[in-house]
Amino acid sequence: MLMVAERINASRKAIRAALEAMDAAAIQQEARAQDAAGAHYIDVNGGTFPGREAELLAWLVETVQAVTDKPLCLDSPDADALAAALPRVKTKPPMINSINLERERFERVLALALEHRTKLIALCQGEGVPAASAAEKIALGSELVERLTRAGIPIGDIYVDPLVFPLGTDSQSAQATIEAVSELMRRFPGVHTICGLTNVSHGLPARKLLNRTFLVAAMSRGMDAAIVDPTDTQLVSAIYAAQAVFGRDEYCMGLIEAFHEGRLAA
Repeated sequence: MLMVAERINASRKAIRAALEAMDAAAIQQEARAQDAAGAHYIDVNGGTFPGREAELLAWLVETVQAVTDKPLCLDSPDADALAAALPRVKTKPPMINSINLERERFERVLALALEHRTKLIALCQGEGVPAASAAEKIALGSELVERLTRAGIPIGDIYVDPLVFPLGTDSQSAQATIEAVSELMRRFPGVHTICGLTNVSHGLPARKLLNRTFLVAAMSRGMDAAIVDPTDTQLVSAIYAAQAVFGRDEYCMGLIEAFHEGRLAA
């Protein structure tokens, strides 16, 4: 399970304040903590400042790279911001979060991904609203994979995000996402699936419990990546345990290593 660390996001009050103050130390503290917790990629998002996103995303790339050699996930719907930040990336390959089937966005982000040889998070969204039903998610996900591979993106660099919505507003969203994951992984061997995990519990109590339960269920159907808080030791413990149970951790070596490193809440 590839963990993309979510905490350096301008939607969080502490990160927004750090960005307003250009407080490199605060950002770097988050980066170090997520690196130490076992994140594979570190997401950086500076997107709540109109007119400054390109500047801030580039600054985040340089600030985070100064304290970790983990690759970065550049989180922005703005192709101009991505274009400003990608040349600053040192650790390869970076990941772009995200591309979808909106025509202008698709073409611009695709060109950047090909130029910089990035991995891509591909959202199941077209020109209209995001896909809600399993059938819609499968159809849009399939179109994304087919178009991206035809354009030259290796299938192993594509991470399809079927887009899970809060259970409080759509009680079938989690199940639809899990069904889409299963079918997309079956239909396209080598492709990856991913989700923004905390979306599923937005607005509900017991959020961490819901997050863990959904992720393990999705992993049981093939999901192999997630955007998560890697400092949540109960969540990380569930990931390692699920990988062992589902036969994705040979001789449980990953579980054993994480236990000895003190990263499990066992």
